[in-house]
Amino acid sequence: METQLPDDFRCPISLEIMSDPVILPSGHTFDRVSIQRWLDSGHRTCPITKLPLPEHPCLIPNHALRSLISNYTLVSPSKLQPCPQPQILISSLTSQSSHVGTKLNSLTHLVRLTKHDSGFRRKLTELGAAPGVLKCVGSDDPSLQEKALSLLLNLSLDDDNKVGLVAEGAINRVIKVLRFGSPDCRAIAATIITSLAVVEVNKATIGAYPDAIQALVWLLISGKGREKKEAATALYAICSFADNRRRAIDCGAVPILISLLDSGLERAIEVLGLLVKCKEGREEMMKVNGCVKVLVSVLRNGSSRGVQYGLFTLNCLCTCCERLCFEAINEGVVEICMGLMEEENEKIRRYTSSLVQTLRENHAFG
Repeated sequence: METQLPDDFRCPISLEIMSDPVILPSGHTFDRVSIQRWLDSGHRTCPITKLPLPEHPCLIPNHALRSLISNYTLVSPSKLQPCPQPQILISSLTSQSSHVGTKLNSLTHLVRLTKHDSGFRRKLTELGAAPGVLKCVGSDDPSLQEKALSLLLNLSLDDDNKVGLVAEGAINRVIKVLRFGSPDCRAIAATIITSLAVVEVNKATIGAYPDAIQALVWLLISGKGREKKEAATALYAICSFADNRRRAIDCGAVPILISLLDSGLERAIEVLGLLVKCKEGREEMMKVNGCVKVLVSVLRNGSSRGVQYGLFTLNCLCTCCERLCFEAINEGVVEICMGLMEEENEKIRRYTSSLVQTLRENHAFG
């Protein structure tokens, strides 16, 4: 059973013991994961007071409370109650007689135990936990599904588990959640795709599923902030495998990514930086009105990583199309490049030199 800690140690949103407590401008403390999820869903009020928050509220770490929680756990072993054996928890997930509440309780224990313990994650998979977890992922109960997805994500963190989870049928379950799950479940499902795609062989396997990439592209269109970001991250992970780039392009990813980039989702430039490597990707980008303007905007306002991908993408396009070279010049890219030549980042300097050379070779400027 869970440790009997004071209620003040519990997040007001998740009602679970906080692992990373942070303070909102309203003065109330929440677990970082829970309040970030609240903010990413578009809320700009304090969950407790309902008072408005700044557009980009600062989350201040509550070090004092975090230390209290940690110390209380260490010095109060008498307040701990024994956790059920893993095999019992796993069995409750597959048992026909288990109620939703029982399964939810088992999943809560397993999520907590697998969060930071790689040895326990491996033990669970060896005990055959995957089928029971995946069965709960397919549940119609949103709470049960979300907790099962969290456990599946934890299990996928170990490379030794990634191929096995895919072989057990995790991708089919996750794709269905991407389509029909709640916003929080869809975001976790996309994160699971990213985690599983760390192993090279899984990238090809995931991309070969007829609806996998299509579901991620659909999430880019229909999702909210966190969902879009996680979907873009998943696409980036699986599109490092060349065949998946064409699949993403065929699903209409290019114009959607450019639109999202223009709206401020910088993660989109990383995916475009992969798709531009193939002919089909470059051709699709050339068809999008204002593509060059959006890319130049990234060079002007993006993060260091965003600028790298922006330079690379723009150079690939300008290499293939003289018209785009002149568009880039008209958008002020030369002046931006002159400034980037002084960057400390060696990659940025190298990509900047390549872009300037491409513009010269196409006689866009002297």
